Amino acid sequence: MGFPYKTVLLVGATSGIGLALAERMIENGIFVIAVGRRKDRLDAFVSKHGSDKAAASQFDITEFDKTESWTKEMTATYPGIDAVILNSGIQRTLDFTKPQDIDLPRTVNELGTNYTSYLYLITYLLPHLQAQAPKPVALIVVTSGLALIPLPRCGNYCATKAALHSLVWSIRAQLTHDDKSRHIKVIEIFPPAVQTELHSQQLELLKIGQGNIGIPLDEFVDGAWDGLTKGDEEIPVGPIKDHFDNVEGPRRIGFRRLVETFMENK
Repeated sequence: MGFPYKTVLLVGATSGIGLALAERMIENGIFVIAVGRRKDRLDAFVSKHGSDKAAASQFDITEFDKTESWTKEMTATYPGIDAVILNSGIQRTLDFTKPQDIDLPRTVNELGTNYTSYLYLITYLLPHLQAQAPKPVALIVVTSGLALIPLPRCGNYCATKAALHSLVWSIRAQLTHDDKSRHIKVIEIFPPAVQTELHSQQLELLKIGQGNIGIPLDEFVDGAWDGLTKGDEEIPVGPIKDHFDNVEGPRRIGFRRLVETFMENK
């Protein structure tokens, strides 16, 4: 099938899996608009690939009051956007055995980056995607294997990804049952632990010698790209594939029953 989209807006593209996905897409002839907070990295990305293959926009997705105007600017500047990839995320250790040490503002910021920002971005980007009908377009959301089975060390991170996973199921069901939206394919990528800055910059992990945990970045990108080019809607990567159907299978059956009851019979 291949990856049919030619102009991709990729949020969270300055490092790790976002940057690696952006570069894989450029290798395959796709124009990428990279989005992130770090201007120096965005400039380096465009300089490396050239303005005929890449563009960049510096934006902090937690500035919610600016999201609507920013999305309007992006879609006006790049009207050919036919796929959006939402990949931003931060991870923090959260230890409830020491509640006196919990930094609540820092924890709430994790929620804002990993979940609330997606609500804003999806809300304001969907009108552009809807307007592309009948052209096939895609909304691609990167969650985590920890959305399925949580890791006690970073419970808030797991909860944000689980919430996002649930949201993706609902969005997919709604758009599939809407005449003006069913051309929008909703795709979810489930990374395992991957060797990126998400881990290597966490002091808590460095202290216990786990700053480089996970599969190699190239292995993740190969797995994710394989699913994207096959046209899969759900793409578990690496070790997540080993338990994905066992965990999701029964839940998926229950969800389909709810969809049939409340959406298909109304």
